[in-house]
Amino acid sequence: METFVIALLVLAVVVVVLGVKSVAQGMEYTVERFGRYTNTLRPGLNLIIPVVDQIGHKLNMMEQVLDVPSQEVITKDNAMVKADGVVFFQILDAAKAAYEVNDLYRAILNLTMTNIRTVMGSMDLDELLSNRDAINAKLLTVVDDATTPWGVKVTRIEIKDISPPRDLVDSMARQMKAEREKRANILEAEGLRQADILKAEGEKQAQILKAEGEKEAAFREAEARERLAEAEARATQMVSVAIAEGDVQAINYFIAQRYTEALQQIGLSDNNKLVLMPLEASSLIGSLAGIAEVAKSAMDKQTEGK
Repeated sequence: METFVIALLVLAVVVVVLGVKSVAQGMEYTVERFGRYTNTLRPGLNLIIPVVDQIGHKLNMMEQVLDVPSQEVITKDNAMVKADGVVFFQILDAAKAAYEVNDLYRAILNLTMTNIRTVMGSMDLDELLSNRDAINAKLLTVVDDATTPWGVKVTRIEIKDISPPRDLVDSMARQMKAEREKRANILEAEGLRQADILKAEGEKQAQILKAEGEKEAAFREAEARERLAEAEARATQMVSVAIAEGDVQAINYFIAQRYTEALQQIGLSDNNKLVLMPLEASSLIGSLAGIAEVAKSAMDKQTEGK
């Protein structure tokens, strides 16, 4: 009897051990009854029927990373490049991930590699190298739609590296160098053109200022000549009036003035270093005296008029 009780106790312990399942956080287990899926065990303690039920698949429900190995891709313009990447995905439905596809990880990897060749093969090399974000977005859309029936959510696909052939890299480097030299030549030409324009503008402004200066000088000179002519006209008028009144000193003044001007011109001549000519000092002094008499007469007349 005691042996039977002990056997029952041992059997009860075995049943409890087999019927209680502890699931870790971030994991989910599928339960199969006689080989058929029945339910999914969530994180924590779960009870199943021993012997009848058994654990089918243990699935990681956290976001996972899958490396995509490097592969050769032919672009639209027949350039051969190598590309690799990385896929981020998360299982949302454990039952679909376990029973809708065989070998989930290999399926996601092959699907991603195939679509990388498809997407990158539809683009030119220049577009391929400059639009990596567009490639990632297109890959994400295609792969995520394809994995939805498997209970998987693809959260991100990133192309890590795109490696063109060495000769193509050298050709691109020469092309970039030529483009930079072209831009430098254009900038230099623009600078020279701007400098010539500024120089021409400066010369134009200088010519305008010079012309305005010459115009102002001519105007001043004409004004001075006009005033001098007016003064000479008034002096000539005064002498003419004096001569008409019979003033001999006025005649002497007129002759002395012309005589003095002629001597001044002779003295200023560049061709004569030494001038020898008869000079009657008494005539010149007499003329100066005539000038004084004329001036005195004019002052007396002005005083009488007042």
